[in-house]
Amino acid sequence: MAQKPLIISLITLCLIIGGMLYLRSNDQKDSKKPTAGSIEQTSTPVAPTTGSGMYVDYSESVITSTNDMNTKLLFFHAPWCPQCRALEADIKQRGVPDGITIIKVDYDTNQTLRQKYGVTLQTTIVKIDKNGELIDKFVAYDDPSLNAVVENL
Repeated sequence: MAQKPLIISLITLCLIIGGMLYLRSNDQKDSKKPTAGSIEQTSTPVAPTTGSGMYVDYSESVITSTNDMNTKLLFFHAPWCPQCRALEADIKQRGVPDGITIIKVDYDTNQTLRQKYGVTLQTTIVKIDKNGELIDKFVAYDDPSLNAVVENL
């Protein structure tokens, strides 16, 4: 009977240590995210292999600050989504075609934009006009490639 309290104590200790490690890893991830009131405005220029378009992170001003002559595509991306990561890797590898600006929107934190454009699934690409109004949209979930995006929009 003396072993039962020892086993319970060991299990409790393991749960406490595991919980602390989990919280610590989440704190490290959260410290890399922008704060609630801030808007990440860093650009992610792509060294294009086939085009000289742009791939930038979303900010409130990026839609109006990018060239009016460019086609603007909002890429609703989630870092936890394998299809999103595959599409982003293809964009970075191939380069954005001339005359196109792809704006990477964080799917998890931009619910207002998701509602505005009726986005219900990550990997959705929304084509917008110079005023930010919806022209067309395409879900690249089944074929997360730049070719599929260009062919469908």
